[in-house]
Amino acid sequence: MKNIDFMLTAFRDGFQSVYGARVFTDDFIPAVEAARDAGIRYFEAGGGARFQSLYFYCNEDAFDMMDRFRKAAGPDANLQTLARGVNVVALESQPADVVDLHAKMFKKHGMTTIRNFDALNDYHNLVDSAKSITDHKLKHQVCVTLMALPPGCEGAHDADFYEKTLRDILDSGMPYDSVCFKDASGTATPAVVHETIKRARKILPDGTYIHFHTHDTAGIAVSCNQAALEAGADAIDLSLTPCSGGTCQPDVLTMWHALRHSDYQLDVDVDKIRKLEETFQDCMKDYFLPPEATRVEPIIPWCPMPGGALTANTQMLRDNGIMDKYPEIIRAMREVVSKGGFGTSVTPVSQFYFQQAFNNVMFGPWEKISEPFGKMILGYFGKTPVPADPELVAKASEQLNLKPTTEHPIDLNNANPNLGIKATTKILKENDLKVTDENIFIVASCGAKGIAFLKGDAKTAVRKVEPKVETPPAPATPAPVVAPAAKGRYDVKVDGHSYQVEIIDGRVKVGGQYIEVELDEGRQGEGLQEAVKLMCQADGLVYQIKASPGEILKPGDTIMILESLKMEMAVKSPEHCILSELRVRVDDKVKSGQVLAVLKPL
Repeated sequence: MKNIDFMLTAFRDGFQSVYGARVFTDDFIPAVEAARDAGIRYFEAGGGARFQSLYFYCNEDAFDMMDRFRKAAGPDANLQTLARGVNVVALESQPADVVDLHAKMFKKHGMTTIRNFDALNDYHNLVDSAKSITDHKLKHQVCVTLMALPPGCEGAHDADFYEKTLRDILDSGMPYDSVCFKDASGTATPAVVHETIKRARKILPDGTYIHFHTHDTAGIAVSCNQAALEAGADAIDLSLTPCSGGTCQPDVLTMWHALRHSDYQLDVDVDKIRKLEETFQDCMKDYFLPPEATRVEPIIPWCPMPGGALTANTQMLRDNGIMDKYPEIIRAMREVVSKGGFGTSVTPVSQFYFQQAFNNVMFGPWEKISEPFGKMILGYFGKTPVPADPELVAKASEQLNLKPTTEHPIDLNNANPNLGIKATTKILKENDLKVTDENIFIVASCGAKGIAFLKGDAKTAVRKVEPKVETPPAPATPAPVVAPAAKGRYDVKVDGHSYQVEIIDGRVKVGGQYIEVELDEGRQGEGLQEAVKLMCQADGLVYQIKASPGEILKPGDTIMILESLKMEMAVKSPEHCILSELRVRVDDKVKSGQVLAVLKPL
């Protein structure tokens, strides 16, 4: 009977996969203490989305959280965090000095092991972080990232591809202490998992510790765990209800039961685990539990969205009032993955896929290439497993005004004077903030939101269950104002009632009553011919204003940047014109269809 090690992921990946990583430290620390008392000594304790999310949504310091986690788990616990190679814990890649500072700070704040992966399986993106992790006396768990390609696609993500990736890692000479095969989308099949780990066991030196990670989004996590163990894996990842199953890892109790009467066992006291789960459920009882977080999603193999990204994105869709677009966005994922070079659908690439699928739904297929997705297929995040669609690469190059590159991201970042410790130190001083290693890393990883946190201006956005309040029925919905054309007669149905709407000379007539509206329209050409109102195309927040009223704009000049669905969306000038009026300010919440600015001819 072989005892199987497991890492408890409930307090990192579990939080990300269910609550979009938005959980207050005070609420879950009692569950960490209960896990310690139940005999668990191996925890996932931070990193990944649980770094930025604390500054973005919880108004908490991630380093303070790690300190408290260490105290609660005990001095002997193995506390592991997640890093994204050259990105470390940011969505953007970093220069070497920030990559090194990441390891230094996580060691200082009580972490033991760092699991390190690159979503493109480009080993060049792991070399510097591997050295920094081991130089700072942390254990380095290097990853090969897995997923199944959508049915009908081929060219990567099979046992041959994973074997080559592992050999590239070994041939690079990077230091490592263990190897993880990480499937964030839960789509890799048991057969591929078994063959991959069987080959790895033959390639790796005797005694190498092999860890397997998956999610239950597609409903096959237990089978994949069993396949990994039978092929020679030493450890798997497990979670606790309410952060188990569905988008998360299988539950400790579920896996314990699945291994009964086999050659493997989890060395746990199941009665203590049951008590622990009761404590954890009580800790999380006030948090909104998205229904998609705990269910199996059979369509995921066609659109591999990781558990950790799926609920983060659905939370943002709910917050922005467009959750009805979710099924269409998920359907659009397949084409984005297949044309994007088959990077593994795990952060940050999974977010690039989602952002582009979102754009394809909202603006039309490939009409608007999101900057991160475009930069990925142009090579700015490393080499994709297979070349991206050449027509799409050309379109991204044109839209983003960037040429394709084969330079390694860390070399590009090292040469960028606006990145790194020196540049970030200057930003802290300009904002009258204390220069510490922690503050440097916070701003380097979180940008303007890191500054806002350090200044005390961060906002809280944690989704908890709203108390039920009895409200009187809403008054009847008035007839809508419809003004898509300069004239015409339309029949409009609202809430089952039909209205006749007529547009005459810039006025709308509804049920015999006239309503004044403005119907400014712009025309294509060398410049604007008439005034144009720039409309918001998705709910969000005004993040930055880049232009001032009275300023002369060229086509493509950025007027403002909106933040929506965890991405920045530039609002640009369509033609040569004058910015006549701004209708919004920084930090304003905006709705789809709202007027953002008015442009006038030169």
